[in-house]
Amino acid sequence: MPKFNYVAMDSHGKETKGTLEVNSQNEAIGRVKEMGLFPTKIVEVEKAKPEKKSAKPAGRSASGKKKGIEIKIKIPGFGGKVKSKILTTFTRQLATLVDAGLPLLRGLRVLEKQERNPTLKNIISELSLSIEGGSTFSEGLAQHPKVFNRLFVNMVKAGELGGVLEVVLARLSEFMEKAQKIKGKVIAAMFYPCAVLVVATAILMILMVMVVPKFKEVFAGMLEGQQLPAFTRLVLGISEVIKDHIIVALIVIIILWIAFALTIRTKGGRRVFDKIKLKAPVVGPVITKVAISRFTRTLGTLISSGVPILQALTIVKETSGNVIVGSAVLAIHDSVKEGETITAPLEASKVFPPMVVSMVDVGEQTGALPEMLLKIADNYDEEVDNAVAAMTSLLEPIMIVFLAVVVGSIVIAMFLPLIALMNSVGGDNSGGKE
Repeated sequence: MPKFNYVAMDSHGKETKGTLEVNSQNEAIGRVKEMGLFPTKIVEVEKAKPEKKSAKPAGRSASGKKKGIEIKIKIPGFGGKVKSKILTTFTRQLATLVDAGLPLLRGLRVLEKQERNPTLKNIISELSLSIEGGSTFSEGLAQHPKVFNRLFVNMVKAGELGGVLEVVLARLSEFMEKAQKIKGKVIAAMFYPCAVLVVATAILMILMVMVVPKFKEVFAGMLEGQQLPAFTRLVLGISEVIKDHIIVALIVIIILWIAFALTIRTKGGRRVFDKIKLKAPVVGPVITKVAISRFTRTLGTLISSGVPILQALTIVKETSGNVIVGSAVLAIHDSVKEGETITAPLEASKVFPPMVVSMVDVGEQTGALPEMLLKIADNYDEEVDNAVAAMTSLLEPIMIVFLAVVVGSIVIAMFLPLIALMNSVGGDNSGGKE
């Protein structure tokens, strides 16, 4: 009868190891669960031995331990980034497999076989090797900081310690799916104005470089030395500058863009830029609502998953995506560290509306802070939907009017000399009749 080595956790998060003599891996899983344990790794003894033997020549190392060290050193250097959508799908699939009772290691092997993204496929393989080498899942995730942020790693760690890994993975996948949904809505809302701006810029370039210079030649022969209207001269001057100095103009635009990018990387520049984003007329309310939804959902998910509140606040600060919100979270962290409440620094930041502050206060008073934070996040998800719809409906007419004014101004500038010529011809005819 085959033997299976198992690693499992009890209800208090304590790790237990042992060996079972059963007919199959599924039977081993059932036996471990009957003992009131949560299996995290079950490997057949006969299959584990050849893998260790073959690992030596492949790595040309003296022992399996050295091979494991080589892997850990290699991972950070070669780990690439994975798109959030692909990572969200992986988390949801892993949560489903673990919740169905499949051991974590076997679930990773299943996902590795069907994964099409080469970077994530390689990372899953290395996670499996790390777990087989005796590391925990969270330790393996921590070796890939470019893919799995501190939020992901700490939630998994809390799930391992509490013996509720499947619950935490399900919460994490739900969190990532909602964050991806909000991000997609904001990107979709910004697509229309960006497309209109690109089209408007292309039309302006064609008019200024190809069409307007032709009118200048026509006006030169038509008006016979008479001065053109001031607005027409302005448009012709701009056209001449764009046509003759287009390369210089492009270089100036690129230099300004690089200067802007470098400025927002500095502490002061980033702070000013993030503040402008929150206070911007049309886009500002959407960005503010997204930031509040992200803050409350992240903090609520972390606390409900068993992450200590101070550690959770540190993670929220790092994943806030906005310096102003991050500063407010830092003030909350310091307040909680000194034994005070969350409400006072939350209100003092002036980033969070009174409704959010009062709901958090109620959550603290009743001892249901995680549930209250998640309710706030759900409310603000709806607010984001409404704000995005309002922003889109407002931006559409603004962009159309903007394009009409710009193109219409050029057309009017080109017709002003013709109107002046018609007036002069009309004046000459009337004078001749008298």
